[in-house]
Amino acid sequence: MDRIEITIDRLGHLGDGIAHKDASGPLFAPLTLPGERVSGVPDGARLTDLRIVEPSPLRVAAPCAQYRACGGCVLQHAEDGFVADWKRDVVRQALNAHGIDATFLPVLTSPPESRRRAAFSARRTKKGALAGFHARASDTVIEVPDCRVIRPELRALLPLARELAVLGSSRKGELSVQVTLSDGGPDLAVSGGKPLDPELRMVLGAICDRDRLARIAWDGEVVALRSAPVQRMGAARVTPSPGAFLQATVEGEAALLAMVREIVADADRVVDLFAGCGTFALPLADRAEVHAVEAEAGMTAVLDRAWRDTPGLHRVSVETRDLFRRPLQPDELVRFDAAVIDPPRAGAEAQVMELARARVRRIAMVSCNPVTFARDTAILIRAGYALGAVQVVDQFRWSPHVEVVAGLTLTSA
Repeated sequence: MDRIEITIDRLGHLGDGIAHKDASGPLFAPLTLPGERVSGVPDGARLTDLRIVEPSPLRVAAPCAQYRACGGCVLQHAEDGFVADWKRDVVRQALNAHGIDATFLPVLTSPPESRRRAAFSARRTKKGALAGFHARASDTVIEVPDCRVIRPELRALLPLARELAVLGSSRKGELSVQVTLSDGGPDLAVSGGKPLDPELRMVLGAICDRDRLARIAWDGEVVALRSAPVQRMGAARVTPSPGAFLQATVEGEAALLAMVREIVADADRVVDLFAGCGTFALPLADRAEVHAVEAEAGMTAVLDRAWRDTPGLHRVSVETRDLFRRPLQPDELVRFDAAVIDPPRAGAEAQVMELARARVRRIAMVSCNPVTFARDTAILIRAGYALGAVQVVDQFRWSPHVEVVAGLTLTSA
């Protein structure tokens, strides 16, 4: 098709610019900003071979040399203030779709180079190996030696990811090398590799000692352990299972926890739903009794062990339970003064309906999906809850991901 020139109207929820050419539908233009005049070649719903004709005053030079190729970030070309406002508006629009008008606190954004965990993709090549992230909309691996998102300690492990690809992947396969920083050193969880044999086990053990790693797990099996990969959650020291979920940045976790603490401040008994390894349950136990519910038995075991090993905390009971299939019922919830709920992206519609029926006095809603956050919040508002100030937390800097936390208080009798 012929090249066209068009103005970008707005950003979509994935961070791409959206322009409307005619009644045939929108065109999506990556790495553009609202108000920019751009030219390109339409390819279906995408605008390719993009050129910026009139840049937005909000456009800045991307700090990462790999930005245009790497698929990890989509908003490095925009001023920080614009990105924060856009993420807040994504949440506002989701709430407005349910008729909810909310008050927003200032967006809290994690600083550059603060991500404490990353999943590197690594492939063997004819001359060695590549390690980094996938290219934009592709399975091609792009090396990211100066990535501005992850902590420098993680960048320093890219050569190790390449070494592991040479040692443990096939020519056509791809390793996922998930690396998490811990008090005991880097914690590696490798997946997609060839089956373990005695020689590979020996080599991995030597690498763990050589590079002062805390642990190496290979397709779920711990094959080398030099020191416990401890994570601090309040006063507790937690040793998660390999590859277990953790908040992406220390700063982001602190922001979410501070808001949750404020919401449930005067509660004596708290239920923590989708509790994970204890991100909220363990810190809250310095003030209240907590019942932590999580579907994965490995996580509840880790949480229970951390509580038992930490003196001075109130009681933390744990329960392994799939809250999608078996949400806690009102007769189980009525003994709690407050609830914390932090579900996966799908939200927790069934469990939220039971919280509403139980009329738990105060609820701290944490979410990584504005759409399901708004849906679940609407359920509680219809049941007589009032929504407090909404806090957007951006710990996935320069990405389209948005996290949000807010309190809901029962107001009707």
